[in-house]
Amino acid sequence: MNSTILTIGIFSAIVSLIGTLLGALIGVTIKKPTRKLLGSILGIASGIMISIIFLELIPESIHKTNFLTTFIAILIGIVVIGFTDYLSKDKKWAKDSHRKVAFLMALGLMLHNFPEGIIMGFGFVKEANLGIKMSLLISIHDMPEGIAIAAPLIASGVKGSKILWYAFLVALPTAIGAWIGILIGAISQVFLGYCIAFASGVMLYVVFGQMIPESNELCSSYRNAITILIGIIFGFVMINVI
Repeated sequence: MNSTILTIGIFSAIVSLIGTLLGALIGVTIKKPTRKLLGSILGIASGIMISIIFLELIPESIHKTNFLTTFIAILIGIVVIGFTDYLSKDKKWAKDSHRKVAFLMALGLMLHNFPEGIIMGFGFVKEANLGIKMSLLISIHDMPEGIAIAAPLIASGVKGSKILWYAFLVALPTAIGAWIGILIGAISQVFLGYCIAFASGVMLYVVFGQMIPESNELCSSYRNAITILIGIIFGFVMINVI
């Protein structure tokens, strides 16, 4: 198990770093990526996550436990991540400094990356393919985050190499979360069902509370709806084929 945990931790770290660093690299090189591009990436990733949540994770949790337990665990996941999100949104003291904004944004993203890592770990405990799917999706999700970190730092004149280093630090909690996720999820199949439901709640909040509203702001409602539908269809195919 120790070698398995180490392998999963290394894999999740690499995948998460690829997403965040690629996003930061895009921010450093392109400077101003179009809003449509960011919105489309978020929309497709949201759709894929919706497919996995409702077609794979929730049914699996109900199978391992029962409907009521799954429902309660999902609510707990939503409340926990919602409270974390609420705590990370206070940026009043950072209004006059790009670096302070970047720091607080990075802090908030680190808080979100930790449960993302736990989701990876749960996925690997359930099935290797699911863990890989979740890792890839989270990596896609982290690309706009990398751009978001880079933007205020670029505005404040920070060197590109330092921006990439900061992006690396922001991605680290994902690997830590993955190790914790596989340790918790391996306790028992029933407990794994609780964990999967909790992770589903976390993902539901992230998708419907953050990703979709953000993608809707970045591009038109029609374009956003199309990209989400494309993501849902792609997720459905991925679940049944990959």
